[in-house]
Amino acid sequence: MSTDFQTGREALGARLNELRAETGLNGKDFAALLGWQRSKVSRLQNGKQTPSHSDLDAWAAAAGRPDLAGELKGRLSGLETHYRSWRRQLSDGHRPRQEQGIAETTATRTIRGVEVARIPGLFQTADYARHTFEANSEFRQITKDTDDAVRARIRRQEALYEPGKLFRFLIWESALHARTGPRSVQAAQLDRLLSLVGLDTVELGIVPLGAELRRAPSHGFWIYDRRLVIVETISTEMWLDDDDSICLYERAWDWLAESAVYGHQAQRLISRVRASLDTA
Repeated sequence: MSTDFQTGREALGARLNELRAETGLNGKDFAALLGWQRSKVSRLQNGKQTPSHSDLDAWAAAAGRPDLAGELKGRLSGLETHYRSWRRQLSDGHRPRQEQGIAETTATRTIRGVEVARIPGLFQTADYARHTFEANSEFRQITKDTDDAVRARIRRQEALYEPGKLFRFLIWESALHARTGPRSVQAAQLDRLLSLVGLDTVELGIVPLGAELRRAPSHGFWIYDRRLVIVETISTEMWLDDDDSICLYERAWDWLAESAVYGHQAQRLISRVRASLDTA
């Protein structure tokens, strides 16, 4: 978990602890007043658990300060502006997050991206996207809205053909080998990548597994112009808009770009992986 996020969560926990202490109740009695397990009160106070809005409403009321619920929720919203849990973002399925992606892409002229374990959503075929969404729904145990999510993802790809936009993506070769579905789905996906090489709005670089790297790619990220970086972790999506973060991720992108191959070299590498599917 991000250090910045954890620091903010601990600060919110300290504020909750302060309000609880003002009641004169210990953690056990305060938990009983709320009808919660004592462990939950402890986790919230110590910044070990992120509270929900309803948790904060209940805490403020139990502390006799319902007027402070807005302050507490404001602190939480400050955390979630930059650190958005997948649990909350995908509570109604994948489509709402895909719609956000369309909005961000529409507002951006140049997107630079790095993917290390999968094909970028902007380049995915419908079948590849379908298998990705279905697997993620099962993993996260969320509402399945696969068809709506796939339609939204494909609709976002219309931006690839808009004059004036530029999509500069680096894909680590491992992502070409990582299968999210049947061999036929992977083959069609690689064919799709081959068709994008040379498109005037797309600059596609493949980082070979044997390339010398100034810095190994640890995770994927997308840079929207110079205003926003979006980074995915297994539990959280980070939306970073401060100058330091943007400069750091731009440097990471630039360093990795030095090791990538483009044009005909990229096509040959993709074609080699594609051919291996026919002989496997």
